[in-house]
Amino acid sequence: MTATPTSPATPTSPATPSATATHLDAGVSGRAPATDAGVLRDISKRVLWLSAAIVDAANRGRPNVSGVKVGGHQASSASMVDIMVALWFHALRGEDRVSVKPHASPVLHAVNYLLGDLEADYLNTLRAKGGLQSYPSRLKDPDTVDFSTGSVGIGATAALWAAIAHRYTSSHFAETPEAGRFVSLLGDAELDEGAIWEAVADPQVASLGELLWVVDLNRQSLDRVVPDIQIDRLRGMFTAAGWQVVTLKWGRFVSGLFERPGGAELRRRLEEMPNEEYQRMLRVPADEVAERILAGQDSTVLRDLVGSLSTEDLAHAVRDLGGHDLPLLVDTFDGADEHRPTVVFAYTIKGRGLATEGHPNNHSALLTGPQMQQLADACGIDTEQPWATFAPDSAAGRLCAERASALSRPAITTTGPVDVPTSLGHPHRKAVSTQAALGRVLADLPRDAPELAARLVTCSPDVASSTNLGGWINKTGVWSVKERRDWFADDRERVLRWSESESGQHIELGIAEVNLVGLLGELGTTWSRWGQRLVPVATIYDPFVSRALEPWSYGIYAGGQSILVGTPSGVTLAPEGGAHQSITTPSIGLEQPGCVAWEPAFAQDLEWTFLHAAAQVGVEGGTSAYFRLSTRPLDPELAALPEDPALLERRRCQAVAGGYRLSSHPAIEDEVMLVGVGALMPEVIEAARVLGDQGVTAGVVCLTSPDLVFRSFQQRGSRDAGAGVGNIVDELFPAHAPAPLLTVQDGHPHTLSFLAGVRGDRIRCLGVTEFGQSSDLADAYALHGIDVPSILDAALTLTGR
Repeated sequence: MTATPTSPATPTSPATPSATATHLDAGVSGRAPATDAGVLRDISKRVLWLSAAIVDAANRGRPNVSGVKVGGHQASSASMVDIMVALWFHALRGEDRVSVKPHASPVLHAVNYLLGDLEADYLNTLRAKGGLQSYPSRLKDPDTVDFSTGSVGIGATAALWAAIAHRYTSSHFAETPEAGRFVSLLGDAELDEGAIWEAVADPQVASLGELLWVVDLNRQSLDRVVPDIQIDRLRGMFTAAGWQVVTLKWGRFVSGLFERPGGAELRRRLEEMPNEEYQRMLRVPADEVAERILAGQDSTVLRDLVGSLSTEDLAHAVRDLGGHDLPLLVDTFDGADEHRPTVVFAYTIKGRGLATEGHPNNHSALLTGPQMQQLADACGIDTEQPWATFAPDSAAGRLCAERASALSRPAITTTGPVDVPTSLGHPHRKAVSTQAALGRVLADLPRDAPELAARLVTCSPDVASSTNLGGWINKTGVWSVKERRDWFADDRERVLRWSESESGQHIELGIAEVNLVGLLGELGTTWSRWGQRLVPVATIYDPFVSRALEPWSYGIYAGGQSILVGTPSGVTLAPEGGAHQSITTPSIGLEQPGCVAWEPAFAQDLEWTFLHAAAQVGVEGGTSAYFRLSTRPLDPELAALPEDPALLERRRCQAVAGGYRLSSHPAIEDEVMLVGVGALMPEVIEAARVLGDQGVTAGVVCLTSPDLVFRSFQQRGSRDAGAGVGNIVDELFPAHAPAPLLTVQDGHPHTLSFLAGVRGDRIRCLGVTEFGQSSDLADAYALHGIDVPSILDAALTLTGR
C-alpha cells in the first residue's frame, strides 16, 4: 500500500474563492476567520504528525513479546485532524463537551498534549497498561476526555443525552454550572447504527440548540469504500427531524476553479463520481489525475480547464474538501444555529496526508518506517525529537497557550450529603407485587424522604403507567424541554395526571430502549460533570433489558450510576406469552460490572434494597443497580418479619447483604435446603411445608441478590477479603450444617449453580430453560418444572426418599 501523499500544506497556486457559503451546501465562507489560518495549518500539521506517531510508537517503538497486534488507526485519525484543530484551537469554550469518534483517539491525545493537558511520557503508551486507552475513556485516560466512546453509535449519542441531563439538572438546581455546546464527532459509517437514528428522532431533541454533530464523511468504513452516494438521504433524515443541516463538500481552492469556464462541468463530474471511482483517483500518480477526470467526458471547456492546471494543482484540487478547509470549518462552527441542533457533513479523505491516503484497506494500516519519515518531512518534524511542541514565543505556541487557558475548567464542587433513610417505616400488610411496591415507595418518598425525592428522576420508554410510576408522576409531574399545555387537566375521570413542564421529575421517551439507557447513563454522571447528584431510575419491561444492555453497560463503563428496573419478569407473566417472558436476565445482572443485581420477593425487601441501592448512586465510588421485579402479588405474611426491632433490623441488614433464612429451625437440622428467589418464594415455602408434613426437615433461604451472595463467595480466600462485600454466604450456608441444595428461580437455573461450591453440597437447580407460551400461572410453572410438585420431586430425590 504505497502512494505519494499530498502534503497537508496550502495549494501551490491561488484561486478566486466562490460566493459566501450557505448552510445547505457550504463551499467557502465570505467572513474572515477569527483565528489566523496559517497558524491553524501549522498546528494541524503538528497534530497530524503526533497522532500518527502515537500509533507508530505503540507498534514499532515498544517491545512486543506476545506477538499480539497492538493496532491503532492512523488513517481514521488523519481525516479528523483539521476538524478537531478548528474546534479545539478556535471554536470550543471550557463549558463545551465533546464526544470524539473512537478511532480518532490519537488526535484527541495529540491536541491535549499541545494544550498542556497530557505529559509527553504518555505519548508512547497507547494501548499499554496504565497508558492511553485504545478509544477515548472518560475514566481511564490520563487527559481530559468528556465521553467514553468505542461502542459505535453509543458514544456519539452520549453528548445528546448529556445535553438533556444538563437541562434537567439546571431546571431543578439553580447552582448547576452553565454548559456550552455538546459536540459529537462521528464517522459517516457510524450513521449505519440504529442508536443514532433512535436518538435523532426523539421529539425533545429538535429543541436542543446546544447540539453540534460533525460527521467525518470520508466515504470509507472498516472493510470498504462506502458504496453509492448517500448524502442526500442522510441530509433528508436529519432535516425531517428538525436539525439544521450544513454540508461542507469543497474547499476554497477547488471552489475557485468551479467559478471559471468549465468549472460547472468539473464540479458535476466530481460530484457524480461513484465513491469508489473518486477514491481510486486519489491513489494514482498526480500526472494521471487529468486522465481520470476526463475519462468518458466530451466537454471542451472541461478539457480546457483541466489542461490549464498543473499536475500538482489538479491533484490538490480533487483533494480540496470542506472538512480540510480550516477557515471554512471555523466559520461554520461559529455560525451554527443556536435554536435547533446542527449537523455538519464535512467531506474528508481517510488517511489525508499519509501514504495510505484513500486506500480502501487503510483502516488499520500502519505506516512503514520510510513512510513515517516521509510524513515527518512533509510536516517539518525532526524525527530525533518526535514529541517537540511549539516554541512559546511562536505564533502557534502563543495560540496553544491562549487556547489552553480558554478551555480550562474550574474544579467541580459536588453535592453535599443527601439523607437517604434505610426504611420508610410503613408496614406492608396487603398482598402486593414488587412492581406495585416500587410504585408505592416512590410515591411515599416526597413525604418520607424529601432529600432523596428531590434528587430522584424517573425515566420510561412509554411504559410509565404499566410499571406503576403513576403515583410518583402525579406527585412530581413530567419533565419536558419546554412546557406543554395539559388539555386533559379538567378531565375528572383521568387517573394519571400528565402535566409537562421543566419542574417535573419524570422523563418519558418513545419506545426506544437504547434511548432510555443512554439518557439514564448521562443522568447518572451529573454528579461528576456538574456537581449535582441525581438518582436516576428507569423502568423497562424485563424482556427488553437484553436489548438495552450494551448501551447501559457502556454507560456504566463511562461512569454513569443509575438504577434500572426490569419489570415484569419471567414466565410469571404467563398470559403475555413467550416473547414477553425473560429467561436470561438474572445471570445478565449478576455478570454486569459496576452494578448490583437485585430480585427481592416481598414488598418490605423491595423497600429496603431500593433505598440501599439509591444511597449508592451519584457518589464517588458508587454503583448502579438492576432490579428484576414481578407483577405477582405475594402475601407479606410469608416473609415472617420479626416483630422485635433488633431482629427486624438484623433481617434488613441480611436483605441488603443478599439474602436471609426463613426457616424456624436451626440449619444443623436441614435434610435439604430450598433456595428461592423473587416471585417463586410462595412455591418454595409451600414445598418446605409439605416436606415437613412428610417428615423431611427442609430449610428455606430467600435470596434478595444472588449477585451479592456470589461476590461474598468469591471473596473467600482473596487478598482483599472483607472489602465491603460481607460474609453473607457463610451466614446463609454455614459450613457446620451441610445439606443438599435445591434452587428455584423464575429464570435460567445456572444463575444459582455456583452455590454448589459454597460447601461442596449436592445440588439441583430448577428454573426456565425454554421459551414460554401464553397460559395461566399454574400451567406456566408446571410447564417449566418450577411448581410445587416439581420442587417436591426434586427435593425428595436429593434426599434419597
